[in-house]
Amino acid sequence: MARVNAASDVARLGTILGVARSMSHPLHLALHRAEPWLKLAIPLLVAVFALLLGIAGALFNSASNRETLEDAINDIDVIASLVARDIAAQPGTFTPGADPAQQVRALHQLTLSQSRRIAVTDASGVIVASQPPVLPGQTTLLDLLGPSQPLTTFADKAGVIIVPLPGGHVIATVRNLPAPLGQVALIQSMDAALHGSGSRSQFVIMLLGSAVLVLSVLTIAFLMQTGRARAADLDCERVRQRIDAALNSGRCGLWDWDLGRGVIYWSDSMYAMLGYARASEMLSFGEVNRLVHPDDADLYEVAQLLSAGARKDVSHDFRIRDAGGNWLWLRARAEILFDQATGSKHLVGIAVDITQERTIAAESASAELRLWDSIETIPEAFVLWDAEQRLVTCNSRFQRLHQLPENTVRRGMHYEDVMRHATPPVIAEDILRHTSVENRSRLSEVKLADGRWLQISERRTKDGGSVSIGTDITIIKEHEHKLMDSERRLLGTVADLKASRRQMEAQAQQLTDLAERYLEQKAAAEIASKAKSEFLANMSHDLRTPLNAIIGFSDVMQSGMFGSLGCERHMTYCADIKQSGEQLLSIVDDILDMSRIETGKVRIVPQPLSVAPLMADVIAATKPSFEGKDIAVDFDVADDILAMADAAALKQILGNILQNSAKFTPVGGSVSVRARPAGPMLHIFIADNGIGIPAAILPRIGRPFEQVEGGETARSHKGSGLGLAIARSLCELHGGSLRVRSEVGAGTLVLVRLPRADIDPSLVQ
Repeated sequence: MARVNAASDVARLGTILGVARSMSHPLHLALHRAEPWLKLAIPLLVAVFALLLGIAGALFNSASNRETLEDAINDIDVIASLVARDIAAQPGTFTPGADPAQQVRALHQLTLSQSRRIAVTDASGVIVASQPPVLPGQTTLLDLLGPSQPLTTFADKAGVIIVPLPGGHVIATVRNLPAPLGQVALIQSMDAALHGSGSRSQFVIMLLGSAVLVLSVLTIAFLMQTGRARAADLDCERVRQRIDAALNSGRCGLWDWDLGRGVIYWSDSMYAMLGYARASEMLSFGEVNRLVHPDDADLYEVAQLLSAGARKDVSHDFRIRDAGGNWLWLRARAEILFDQATGSKHLVGIAVDITQERTIAAESASAELRLWDSIETIPEAFVLWDAEQRLVTCNSRFQRLHQLPENTVRRGMHYEDVMRHATPPVIAEDILRHTSVENRSRLSEVKLADGRWLQISERRTKDGGSVSIGTDITIIKEHEHKLMDSERRLLGTVADLKASRRQMEAQAQQLTDLAERYLEQKAAAEIASKAKSEFLANMSHDLRTPLNAIIGFSDVMQSGMFGSLGCERHMTYCADIKQSGEQLLSIVDDILDMSRIETGKVRIVPQPLSVAPLMADVIAATKPSFEGKDIAVDFDVADDILAMADAAALKQILGNILQNSAKFTPVGGSVSVRARPAGPMLHIFIADNGIGIPAAILPRIGRPFEQVEGGETARSHKGSGLGLAIARSLCELHGGSLRVRSEVGAGTLVLVRLPRADIDPSLVQ
């Protein structure tokens, strides 16, 4: 301790509290007196030097431009002479029909550099070649160079001159050429000639500007530094006073550990914080080390690391014994400083009392542990985010809900980073129950894909964060749904009972009325059906018998079986009688067929049929009708197309349609027949270019006794009007249909749809 006390005065000067600038130092005083003159002289010298640099740069730029222009004039003169010599040595270079631009480029590559222009004229002065090409309207050198210049007149005698042009000044010269050529002109713009000089001038200006800028910056920095030094001297004393006051009131103290001598300086605030009285100016290393808790820090080890240079600073929390024997927690932060005056290393820093902070931290850790245990034990999924959407805490139920692995969830992770590792549950339904802007809360119910229901309560915290709690309410929702279903079923049952009662009462009345009307209509229908059947039977018997006799006797008379009638007109009458009888017999047969279909007496037996031969037979049967009117029939039906149909019924369907086509198609017309498979059905198309059917009548086609013609034209085509009705009814008996599309004057298309037969066509006979 004696050695330490003896050196206390010297060590005190080496501490951070003993260091002071000596204002009486001779050098410092000399600089202080000369400072006003230096602040005035240095900017003045810099300004004079910058002015001299500007004058030198202007002189250099002028000389450089003049030298560059002279070099350009000499180059133009020499290149023009070379070009004229090359053209004279190669008179065949400019041949008729060749590309002038290519000829000029091949002439001399040197002329095309540095934005030069070359133009060659013939003996009449017209430009025959130019590179780059001349503008429209520039056909002669006078157009190109202007009429006031002497070059085109004196040629090489005029030398190289500067010619003013509308676009700017140019350097130009002209040389005479041997016939059949006239002259060659070489032109270069002043800007291109002075390009190199401009680059040098820019370099000089940039160099001078940089020098002026550097000098200006240095001058400004000098002035700022002198001002800052003066302010720093004033601030130094104020800061020192404030540091002393802050140390005394902030329960912290300053350390200055001289590592070379092994002594430590404590500030007065350090002694006051620990309750010790200052016995000497400096403390030995051993005295301080005995006050430190042995489990927290080893000053010997710290000293070795700092002396060896392994560490440059110290930031450590440790306990130290105060005067009452209690352990106080201190946080020491210090760094190595080299004292040039003594040549030793000092560890200079501050020590702050953090005992209360440590106590609060321990209590907070205990409270946080209890809070975590509480959050983990609740049956809901819980998560808390701070104001920056970073994770504060969550329980295992939240992790299981989002399938988050344990090692991927850490406190402080951002929401997006957490959700990147998560597998969000599949939401089948989201119901918003309540939201409040005032309370910053939101309550919703979510149904997951696995059938579970979650009630999610979200609320914003006062610090801008958010807390979310997800409660499993599956059982509650199941009970709720059951109650709602029971209520709906009950209400539905009551409503159904009421409706059923009203409906039953209405139906009972309707049934009574219908029964009475049915009995009346049934009796009337039976009477009408009986009358129609008797009428058709009588008509069949009464009409067919005389018609057969009429047709037979007319045929006998026409054939002359029992002798000639003696007059050609009688033969014509016999033919008319036979035709009328056959027509009347056909009408009777149609009526009888329609009657059998309506009464359900017609039975069809569908079987696989080859459509092509059956269609050929039908066309052959109706051939006389087509040939009589010179109607062309186009038949296109593949042999492998099969239909599931009754042969007789199908022949009757197709025959009725073809008879209608022959009847309503004019002389020289055409009829086409096509058959195409369409999935499980077979489509048969029969089209003609006849008179067509009006749009107003088309919906009634297919009804019994409907005629296409009406009015005064009704007598042109005779018939019962049952052909298409019979065909439609037979198609429907097969499970198919019949459709008609027509346009007046364009013709008619009939589509027959029948079921297909999916068997081998070779098995069908």
